[in-house]
Amino acid sequence: MTEAELRKQERLIARKYADRFPWEVVVWGLGNLLIWLSLWPLVFLDILPLWIAFPIACVNVMACFLPAHEAVHGMIARPGQRLRWLNELVGHLSLLPMAMPYRIQKLTHFEHHKHVNHPQHDPDITTQSKGPWDAIWQSFVQRQRGKGGVLRGYGYILEKIGRSDVLVDGALYQLSFFAALFALAWNGYAIEAALLWWAPRHIGIAYIQFFFSWAPHHPAVKQGRYDNAKFFKSRVGNIASMGMQYHLIHHLHPFIPLTDTPKAFRELRPILEARGCRFEGDLR
Repeated sequence: MTEAELRKQERLIARKYADRFPWEVVVWGLGNLLIWLSLWPLVFLDILPLWIAFPIACVNVMACFLPAHEAVHGMIARPGQRLRWLNELVGHLSLLPMAMPYRIQKLTHFEHHKHVNHPQHDPDITTQSKGPWDAIWQSFVQRQRGKGGVLRGYGYILEKIGRSDVLVDGALYQLSFFAALFALAWNGYAIEAALLWWAPRHIGIAYIQFFFSWAPHHPAVKQGRYDNAKFFKSRVGNIASMGMQYHLIHHLHPFIPLTDTPKAFRELRPILEARGCRFEGDLR
């Protein structure tokens, strides 16, 4: 096929997966938050042992990011549509276990799409490392005091695009997070605070940065439309890897809901192969 034919065919296939109401995102985002919130009274009332609640809380933080990511792209409702309020509600609330402001996530993520893998302009470039274990280790190291990790990189990007006002959100979230931990510890719930929020947050952020940022972009050097990310076969499967096996579909057509990217990939594969996209492993 010619370039024009490839472009037309790709666009026609991609549009088939647009404009579907992703009910699963609403259930996922709000349901995950409710489960995490329910852990607190269940543990405080000795209904649920802390050793069971801890891994659940870790999963809650790991799972909280993608519904907000879908909201960033207006998957539930675009600006001006009737359910836009629900889109923004899911975006704001689903990130609470991560203590991450939705507005910061939205603005920095759009910059990521504009400048994928650019060493100065991609806010997620700091998640890139030599290998998988180093990526996980660096995720924790860069969150230590004095390190220039991804969250501090977000501040740099926001200032550069003239939205330093949104940094107030980050300050308020951090103050609220540590105030909550302090209040819980002061009242005799230090272990509960550590295992229901502090530790799950750190573990969850490392997980999210690994699968959402590092794995689909590594080695993060190419910046072309069809080679700035890759398709890869994850050892832990598609669900456990946040659906990121098909991440390049999202870069190419960000209006396709996450849960539809595998179907879109299978239909688009001949075109993607013709485009010279990167494939690692036997992905189907």
